[in-house]
Amino acid sequence: MAPASSRIDKDALRKKYAEERDKRLRPDGNAQYIRIQNQLAHYLDDPYTPVKEREPVRDHVTFAFVGGGFAGLVTGARLVERGIRDVRIIEKGGDFGGTWYWNRYPGAQCDTASMVYMPLLEETGHMPTEKYAHAPEILEHCQRIGNQFGLYENALFHTEVKDLEWDGDAHRWILRTNRGDEFTAQFLGLGTGPLHVPKLPGLPGIEDFRGHSFHTSRWDYDYTGGDPHGDAMHKLADKRVAIIGTGATAVQCVPHLAAACKELYVFQRTPSSVDVRANRPIDAKWFAEIATEGWQQRWLENFTANQQGVEMPDVDLVQDGWTDLARRIRMRILSLPPEDRRDLRKIMGAFEESDFEKMEEIRSRCDAVVTDPDTAQNLKAWYRQLCKRPCFHDEYLQSFNIEGTHLVDTDGKGVEKITEKGVVAAGREYEVDCIIYASGFEVGTPFEDRTGFDPAGRDGIRLSEHWAEGMRSKHGIHVHGFPNLFLVQPTQGANLISNVPHNLTESGKTIATLVRHAIDTGWEEVEVTREAEDAWVDLLMTGGGRMLGSPDCTPGYYNNEGQDPGPAARSFVGYPQGALAFFRYLDAWRRDGSFEGVEFR
Repeated sequence: MAPASSRIDKDALRKKYAEERDKRLRPDGNAQYIRIQNQLAHYLDDPYTPVKEREPVRDHVTFAFVGGGFAGLVTGARLVERGIRDVRIIEKGGDFGGTWYWNRYPGAQCDTASMVYMPLLEETGHMPTEKYAHAPEILEHCQRIGNQFGLYENALFHTEVKDLEWDGDAHRWILRTNRGDEFTAQFLGLGTGPLHVPKLPGLPGIEDFRGHSFHTSRWDYDYTGGDPHGDAMHKLADKRVAIIGTGATAVQCVPHLAAACKELYVFQRTPSSVDVRANRPIDAKWFAEIATEGWQQRWLENFTANQQGVEMPDVDLVQDGWTDLARRIRMRILSLPPEDRRDLRKIMGAFEESDFEKMEEIRSRCDAVVTDPDTAQNLKAWYRQLCKRPCFHDEYLQSFNIEGTHLVDTDGKGVEKITEKGVVAAGREYEVDCIIYASGFEVGTPFEDRTGFDPAGRDGIRLSEHWAEGMRSKHGIHVHGFPNLFLVQPTQGANLISNVPHNLTESGKTIATLVRHAIDTGWEEVEVTREAEDAWVDLLMTGGGRMLGSPDCTPGYYNNEGQDPGPAARSFVGYPQGALAFFRYLDAWRRDGSFEGVEFR
């Protein structure tokens, strides 16, 4: 029997992919979405934790960190481990967690295996209960980190930074917030991430709807019934509900809505690729055997190594959809004649063949699971797997076999408008009692727009000015002209998007090492030189570019909605030799102790 790849009509698939992409291209790009404000501003209210009144803070801390998600938690923990306990985290939510504070929609869970996704498992002694932990457990783990490392003591919750200003005479940062705070910090970390500012589709009439509505990041359990732990949403039994969006969030919450609603309408512009998740409980006996000293670092490195195609280990500890695709690609490349393995064109051809094969499997799964042939066809994703965030789920496709659950496929056009009574798509109005927006968060918008502040560094230069032609940094951490400022995020470093927390933990270690060194040696300032920053950016530009969301992909947040990002494209690249090589390089850079490219003053 011929190999699966030989039975695939590659030219036909390329043509189909291009046609589907072109249907969805829009000249407005990110401008098709709107920020939540005005009449819909209540969508941003915190439904989970009451805001506590407090007096404005006027003091000084050694280290201030903006953002209470994984970035702030792992950096704070590493600082505390180094004996720096004077750490303050400023967070707009009511507790630690970041994305996992806000995302409490039914069914929310991590898409990357818990063993590598949840940071500081070994340090806290926590065993994940499932291969893919659900949101309540992840939030609880964030709180565990906060408690274990004493990060609650100085934290400011329900607080948003409005201004950051470097005071060169005092060698410290001045922070001002929306709660009237004005305090200083010698060192400053930014971990605001891209997934914290909810967005809405810019639909005509969106403010006219007379029924109930909310965004998935502020799930209204008072209206739906149920809770984040999975209790049934009994209040929806007589309700007609629309959910707009079919990305990772909808894939996870649609099964719960389908089981609860009288009628559920799932409005789809672009299908997600939905592979098998195969979630299962983690066996305590097995975990006790593998959780020896350094276990999580070994798992992190194994996961990363299994994806990058070189030095691929013999064993795949995680065994998920991410590593499956990478191993397929490697095997296809190894099947090439030796002389072809150095030919980039042949390597990219092997990559394409592996992806075609995998996506055909995912599309075939729709036919095998969904009983209605038309619905099954409309749920098929016609693009490369890494064009959009890959999804893994064992109940999403099955939801469309439930009576009362309807897929409203818009053939790439999206919803047309909202009316007082419901949603209009393809000229038909669907009257509903509730609209749920699963439209995600702002990605690709300017840094200062997402964060609400624009740091002023030396000589009053704003970060937006320094980055006017695109992001510039060293390691994705240090920025010239902004002393004692550290970024905690993936880009211009490992750029490992499949497991973002690995990027954050390595950045946290680096920052704690530098700050400890500065304090121990009596230096007041830490700053990357212009030459080192320029050299790093030049090095990044020698690589193969970004792996995810290439311009020829169907539009989405991975590729700036199909629009040319211009100079901002710098932000999407990583270390040319790959993520694992970057982590090794960064570890050696820390251990060397000379901190090449960084000046202490």
